[in-house]
Amino acid sequence: MSQVATAANLETITQKGTVILDLWAPWCGPCKILSPMLDELETELTGLTVAKLNVDHNQEIAEQYHVMSIPTLIVFQDGKAVEKVTGVYPKPKLKAYLEKKLADAQSTD
Repeated sequence: MSQVATAANLETITQKGTVILDLWAPWCGPCKILSPMLDELETELTGLTVAKLNVDHNQEIAEQYHVMSIPTLIVFQDGKAVEKVTGVYPKPKLKAYLEKKLADAQSTD
């Protein structure tokens, strides 16, 4: 189950492993499409953690990572933001992308 990220806990949530930070807002239609896909993929993919950050309540985080539109996914590897992806993709394409990120992380361990 996805964690709720805030400015207070973001560093703790993202410090270990592969974490996908989903920047979203309740009024965002594409965010509502992406959210259940991420929940499913978190259970399907071993080693993946998903955290969700509401940009309406955490604008400073969105600004820090130069988020211009939502949904935006930021890939964290052991505390470092390594990649940013914006928009909604079909679940198979998103799954393949996340599988590659997990494999990349394992190859650097």
